[in-house]
Amino acid sequence: MTGTAPPHPGLADGPVYLDYNATTPVDPRVAEAMLPHLTDLFGNPSSSHPYGAEPRAALERARAQVAGLIGARPGEIVFTASGSEADLLALRGAVLAAGRSRPHVITQATEHPAVLESCRALERLHGARVTVLPVDGEGLVDPCALAGALDEDTVLVSVMAANNETGALQPIAELAALAHENGALFHCDAAQAAGKIPLDVGERDVDLLTVVGHKMYAPKGTAALYVREGVELEPVVYGGGQERGLRAGTENTALAVALGTAAQVAAADLADGAPARVAALRDALHRRLTAALPGRVHLNGPRTARLPNTLNVSIDGVLGHELLAAAPQIAASTGSACHSGTHTASPVLTAMGVDRERALGAVRLSLGRWSTTADTETAATVLGRAAAPR
Repeated sequence: MTGTAPPHPGLADGPVYLDYNATTPVDPRVAEAMLPHLTDLFGNPSSSHPYGAEPRAALERARAQVAGLIGARPGEIVFTASGSEADLLALRGAVLAAGRSRPHVITQATEHPAVLESCRALERLHGARVTVLPVDGEGLVDPCALAGALDEDTVLVSVMAANNETGALQPIAELAALAHENGALFHCDAAQAAGKIPLDVGERDVDLLTVVGHKMYAPKGTAALYVREGVELEPVVYGGGQERGLRAGTENTALAVALGTAAQVAAADLADGAPARVAALRDALHRRLTAALPGRVHLNGPRTARLPNTLNVSIDGVLGHELLAAAPQIAASTGSACHSGTHTASPVLTAMGVDRERALGAVRLSLGRWSTTADTETAATVLGRAAAPR
């Protein structure tokens, strides 16, 4: 699984792809590994006859591969169908298992909606109290704010490893230590971080951690939740007892194999220095954009404490969605949303205190495994022209 990634046919003739934080192309090595489990190796992993033997073994290999990426034990990996489901299992599972009459959950303002909406549901349906911590101008949580919010009823703290829009890296180990000092569990949504930066659940001291396949070159519909040994959760899906009794339903071996293979490839990439290569491309793109539009390009989020692949910038005098519409040769994202023809600023940038005009001008350029120097040159040229005064 080591070595240079094979060419990706899906990227050959389309626009320059700079939206790896939204989703990644499926790596051909991942597709190859899962294919036999869509054809010949169709057995139920729970079956005791020969047709179940290889799927069962493949499932456990995949569990070990995912565990290896994050420094966990294979038995601590629970496969799910999405990152949102993994987040729900972590949050709802911890709150209901705690057995408190008024459980307290703490999260922060720039979390993914999978966490924020799960928190709102816990408030609405289970009487939980939820504290949403603010972030500073770089999108980071102040550990002192967490320390001040913890109380005797706090059962869980959930803070993402890396923000999907700005790439901001939260001080997870410090935050987790504070939660544990207060007797609370700590969950980390690592959907954007896993495979892009080294992650070790022991070093970060987390109890629960979400890994998502389609953010690291596996298909959509496969994810995993790390559940530290000894942590009690209430299941989200009840039934036949699969996945340690936490997620019933016959396992999708093909997708588990895909996630496991993607994790193994990502681990090899990390060991081979991929983050530094991608960061160099990201920084070159930033320099080229700045040179093309002097004085008009503003970085959103931390300069250093961010993912190596993520560049979120606002360009004076142009709205993000209009910029990308004028540059069809580039596939990228904005953080704004459109409702009935009216664009609203990114909640992430708004929480960071970015003013509305600058937030509406933001674009997220996220690079990945198949990004090249030529891509950054093309992107800077095309975006520079699209943003030039008319």
